[in-house]
Amino acid sequence: MISTTNISLRYGKRVLFEDVTVKFTPGNCYGVIGANGAGKSTFLKILSGEIDPASGQVHITPGERMAVLKQNHFEFDDIPVLQTVIMGHKKLWEVMNEKDSIYMKSEFTDEDGMRAAELEGLFAEMDGWDAESDAASMLSGLGVKESLHDKSLKELTGNEKVRVLLAQALFGNPDILLLDEPTNDLDVETIAWLENFLADFKNTVIVVSHDRHFLDAVCTHVADIDFSKLQIYTGNYTFWYESSQLALKQRYDSNKKAEDKKKELQEFIARFSANASKSRQATSRKKLLEKIVVDDIKASNRKYPAIILKSDREAGDQILSVENLSYTNDGETIFSNVNFSLDRGDKVAILSRNHIAITNFFQVLAGEKEATTGNFKWGITTTQAYVPNENASYFEEPVSLVDWLAQYSKEKDESFVRGFLGKMLFSGEETLKKCTVLSGGEKVRCMISRMMLQGANVLMLDEPTNHLDLESITAFNNSLIDFKGTLLFTTHDHTFMQSIATRIIELTPSGMIDKNMTYDEYLENEQVKALRDEMYGVTV
Repeated sequence: MISTTNISLRYGKRVLFEDVTVKFTPGNCYGVIGANGAGKSTFLKILSGEIDPASGQVHITPGERMAVLKQNHFEFDDIPVLQTVIMGHKKLWEVMNEKDSIYMKSEFTDEDGMRAAELEGLFAEMDGWDAESDAASMLSGLGVKESLHDKSLKELTGNEKVRVLLAQALFGNPDILLLDEPTNDLDVETIAWLENFLADFKNTVIVVSHDRHFLDAVCTHVADIDFSKLQIYTGNYTFWYESSQLALKQRYDSNKKAEDKKKELQEFIARFSANASKSRQATSRKKLLEKIVVDDIKASNRKYPAIILKSDREAGDQILSVENLSYTNDGETIFSNVNFSLDRGDKVAILSRNHIAITNFFQVLAGEKEATTGNFKWGITTTQAYVPNENASYFEEPVSLVDWLAQYSKEKDESFVRGFLGKMLFSGEETLKKCTVLSGGEKVRCMISRMMLQGANVLMLDEPTNHLDLESITAFNNSLIDFKGTLLFTTHDHTFMQSIATRIIELTPSGMIDKNMTYDEYLENEQVKALRDEMYGVTV
């Protein structure tokens, strides 16, 4: 078990935590949530001992082992992949090294023999004989090919390194597992493997993630950081969000009697408990939800941006026609033989196992790159707005946010421009901040403000949820569900994809797949799975 007592931390005048006293118990998975800058990652660093709090203490049950997902991707560059994973179990790794060093001695003393016997006992207790096979199995589950297991980490791609470091954290059944954004750079199959692993994990997990689907799949509790405090709620992210929104609605409904409010909350809990059967943790979560006290449900103090997407004009029936489109870079085929037409109101998720293919595809449609072969034609009544994956080029001039957004607005009145910034939670002196010093999340919110001003009837979005907090992702998600125009988008956010897309197009080097179905239907369809493997040249 891990707990904290009166944890406080300040940076200058800014208070991150004030007297935080919480307990994390075995068998549960806690999703740590909070707005950008609330201190989620910092809190995990305090728990791991990487950062010392200004006051207070962290308590870990004696003898329990903690594992942490490493954020330094270069720390193990010169070490073979398989060894890097086993090093996640520090005590086992020390025993292995000491044991090997004794056996390598040219002269073997009685003391060496006694120590070796002691180490062999510890080695067996920690399942040392299965260490290599367990590590290899974990790597394979995370999509790291066996051919890479003996290579040094510096020979791997950044994506592969992330998977190795995740395997390192998971290895050896730690008592306490701390994971900061573990789904970053993972494909959907690997995320599913991780969800299943954590759903079966019997010890304590504390995880920070912006992936709502992942939080719903693995979490039994939500640890909400707000106003320098941390409050733990039973249930997954969706339960926390929907119950807090209901409580907020009730707070402003002054005419509603207390008994009516309590009944409404009880009915909500019962309804959510029934729906918990969809989860791998259904039984335990349902039992937890049944124990919830209505008074425990509090209104969230979160602020959600007002993302309102309206088209200046309605598009006609001809939206986009694409014929035999392909793109080649340095002799490598990125995508090829792409043929489709868009209907008005289509909401199309663009997929590929190579994200570079999607980015290049959007850049071609946006006119930023020339296709290698083929052509495309936008309907004459369409207007397009494009939010790219990389937006640094939009923020190179050191102008204020007001001046930055004004350059994209037909209406130059400052109060009008400030209104759009205000919708994205930039207010007061924040609007005078220079755009060159913005964080990643702030830049994306500015790009969304720009998109709202454009009033386009066709949107192209390349990973629009990157760097956004859960509140902004949720607001953006809801606005795109309500959007009446046509949408082409890609994202690693499973819930975002599933709740918005009505059609899936997947780009491959040998052609494309085009299906009118939801994202989950696409992933679960056996014929589609076989077709995908064929298109990518995967042999079974």
